[in-house]
Amino acid sequence: MGFEKGMSLLEDLIEKAGGCAVMDGGFATQLESHGASINDPLWSALCLIKDPHLIKKVHMEYLEAGADILVTSSYQATIPGFLSRGLSLEEGETLLKKSVKLAVEARDKFWDGTRNVPGNRYSRALVAASIGSYGAYLADGSEYSGYYGPDVNLDKLKDFHRRRLQVLVQAGPDLLAFETIPNKLEAQACVELLEEENIQIPSWICFSSVDGENAPSGESFEECFDVLNKSTKVNAVGINCAPPHFIESLLYKFKELTTKAIVVYPNSGEIWDGRAKKWKPSKCFGDDTFELVAPRWRDLGAKVIGGCCRTTPSTIRAISKALKETS
Repeated sequence: MGFEKGMSLLEDLIEKAGGCAVMDGGFATQLESHGASINDPLWSALCLIKDPHLIKKVHMEYLEAGADILVTSSYQATIPGFLSRGLSLEEGETLLKKSVKLAVEARDKFWDGTRNVPGNRYSRALVAASIGSYGAYLADGSEYSGYYGPDVNLDKLKDFHRRRLQVLVQAGPDLLAFETIPNKLEAQACVELLEEENIQIPSWICFSSVDGENAPSGESFEECFDVLNKSTKVNAVGINCAPPHFIESLLYKFKELTTKAIVVYPNSGEIWDGRAKKWKPSKCFGDDTFELVAPRWRDLGAKVIGGCCRTTPSTIRAISKALKETS
């Protein structure tokens, strides 16, 4: 797909959705609700090996809830991660492509079943290939600290992401979603890779935040956005897997820092302890609260709104309902 065509698809989707598209929500959370065991360094990507039918099931549940954009199950799917499990390079690449294939199949099945229904309110959903941060691969919580150690430099990060990016693009998604980026260095690596590989589909780069003011590394978003704003390959920027009570102030900040489209998909407000591998309660948002704040986030400039960890199809249904009723 050519770059201009891809951008048109995204822009048309946002326009048809009343100025703000809805993306899906927490993937691992929903997989676990169906009995998947993902307490593993591969996390939800383990289901690409063991339970691919559950991945497609979760995609369908989010489409039924009103999602306009599906994010693939490749967040923690990496070539080094698969190799460490004894898989071959070819097997690892096949699993990466499978993550896109499962989402596309779910999207097309849903669309075929709804497009001719009288009064259909759905647009054909887009598929965004998830590219998790280096910290997600490490599975040590470093995507929430931004500290990768003194041996991790720009070239190492580009080498880490390059082949996965190539394989995912070959699989034919509509968009690329770089997620939970914790520092300026990795953002720069993603931008340079998009340029070096001459990627022709739209992409967004989303940061996490642990204080509601800065990137996890402590670097200001002004510093981080500087490299993104100079890139024509990055079409949207935003925040994911941060507490929802950070979103409003971050939207005000982001609007001052960029003219690119803004994407927000916070978690439930619970806090992930990467070392203990468990969720800690915090300022949890219920679905009714998401329903209240989603229109305000849209009015403050968000062009895509969804959910991250611990949100569910009911969360996305609440967001979709609120946005459609107030568009």
